[in-house]
Amino acid sequence: MFFSSISYDVTAFAMVGLHSQAEADLVAFEERVDSWPIVRECHMLSGEIDFILKCVARDLSAFQDFIINELTAAPNVDSVKTSLAIRKSKFRPGPPIETDV
Repeated sequence: MFFSSISYDVTAFAMVGLHSQAEADLVAFEERVDSWPIVRECHMLSGEIDFILKCVARDLSAFQDFIINELTAAPNVDSVKTSLAIRKSKFRPGPPIETDV
């Protein structure tokens, strides 16, 4: 199968703070994020961090390249903190299904 030969070994999370949280700036950032294939999920958060991005890359070098040349260089980005995933211990897509209803 074609996909089994493709290896994406790095899963990482980028916590992004923006200079401005005006609605137009939030929408502009979300539109830019949508154009980055490396970003698989994007969530707007309340609190200190404005967005958390789940990124999947072929290797650490590709992730580093994205952080340096794309994310931190994007308009309105004030701060970026990253964390690499060590392992996935739970994955349940979709909403929880209640069985005792």
